[in-house]
Amino acid sequence: MPKTKDAPVLKASAEFTSLREKSRDLAKGASGSKTSIDPKMDLSSLFGRKPRILVADDDWLNRDLLQAYLTASGCEVLTASNGEEALTQALSYSPDLALIDVQMPKMDGLELCRRLKATAATRFMPVVIITALDSEDEKLNAFEVGADDFITKPYSSIVLLARVRSLLRIKRLHDEVESRNELLREVLDRYVAEDVADVILTDPERYLKLYGETRPVTVLFADIRNFVSYTEQHTGPEVVRTLNHVFEGLSRVIFAHKGTFDKYLGDGLMAFYGAPVAGDDDAQRAVATAVEMQQLFEQMREDPDIDLKGLGLGVGLHSGEAIVGNIGSSRVMDYTVVGDVVNVAKRLHDRAKPGQILFTSETYKELNGVKAKKLRSLKLPGRQKQITPYVISVKDL
Repeated sequence: MPKTKDAPVLKASAEFTSLREKSRDLAKGASGSKTSIDPKMDLSSLFGRKPRILVADDDWLNRDLLQAYLTASGCEVLTASNGEEALTQALSYSPDLALIDVQMPKMDGLELCRRLKATAATRFMPVVIITALDSEDEKLNAFEVGADDFITKPYSSIVLLARVRSLLRIKRLHDEVESRNELLREVLDRYVAEDVADVILTDPERYLKLYGETRPVTVLFADIRNFVSYTEQHTGPEVVRTLNHVFEGLSRVIFAHKGTFDKYLGDGLMAFYGAPVAGDDDAQRAVATAVEMQQLFEQMREDPDIDLKGLGLGVGLHSGEAIVGNIGSSRVMDYTVVGDVVNVAKRLHDRAKPGQILFTSETYKELNGVKAKKLRSLKLPGRQKQITPYVISVKDL
């Protein structure tokens, strides 16, 4: 009696093993047939590494066939026999693409796809839904949950691999764009506040033109007065430490008021407002920056850990039209502003005494609620027209 019961089990087990081996051999072209992977379907070169594919199917035969075909095509394959396992695999190993069967235990393929597309880490991973049903409703259901493609069983392995290749190309392009955006963000974070960088990244071509354009801006120059004498009396490391300490604080103030940091100039710096993102209060924010810079510098002077004795901060601003853009050579460029507005701001800044903020009438007329003293008109070097400066002193703040 036991032998009678054991025979079918042994036979089924043998058939199971044989069928699994044949499925793998079939995909590798080693089953005695001439089936093999088209060299054109080699996917290993798309990313400079093996693409990582997630195969989710509760049917071992389908799963093994897909795994064998994809492995032979140069892919690294992750497998899952149910939706929950597939979701865990996707979140743990970041596959480049997922092939998902609709009918699976614990979580069906449509729900799995919906969750993958709702998760930031897997939102842009292409998902191919595989099903034995070929109705329009089934296809619509798949696309409604975010599927990128839909394949009906039985399918041609060549067609399947062609679709996988196409989606992997799109994924590669997306990854390249993401990589460039990350690099651009790293660069932007050095010049503008984080929220301004977010705005720029929504439309880089709009905000970061590769050529100069004329825009109204307010330019700010600030530098440390009496710093030449300071360098004579202190060691090189002390000078560098002082500059870094002061610049760290001043640059934070620029970003806090959504200004664009331009460059360091020896013992000074330059910033501007109105590009790449413009606002109605550009001049107001620029002057607010200057005021906060002066207040911060006075606080630094009281810090016993940093020697700022005998030093002061001079600031100059001017508002007007300037050429804004990436300016320089083909190998070295800076996002900066050029024009008369820059020259006026720089020359006015040169006249500012320690603790003073000087700005022109063009800047003053853009301000609201700012108390400043009007000075006599003066003529700056290199200019024919006189300007009317206004002053705010740190002692009046």
